[in-house]
Amino acid sequence: MKTKIPELRRARRLSQEELAQAVGVTRQTITSIEVGKYTASLPLAHKLARYFGLAIEDVFDFSDLDEEE
Repeated sequence: MKTKIPELRRARRLSQEELAQAVGVTRQTITSIEVGKYTASLPLAHKLARYFGLAIEDVFDFSDLDEEE
């Protein structure tokens, strides 16, 4: 699943560590989500979207999942 987190984070001049602390996860979790090695749980996806003031669909690209069906 693709994500816009790196772009959103850079636009706010946030480090991965700062974002991780804001949503209650480790920096490694943010790194893994950004590079596509880990898919955020629904609660974490919600926290990330709320942090950026966006809908989940604006932060995560679900088109890969649509193609699998």
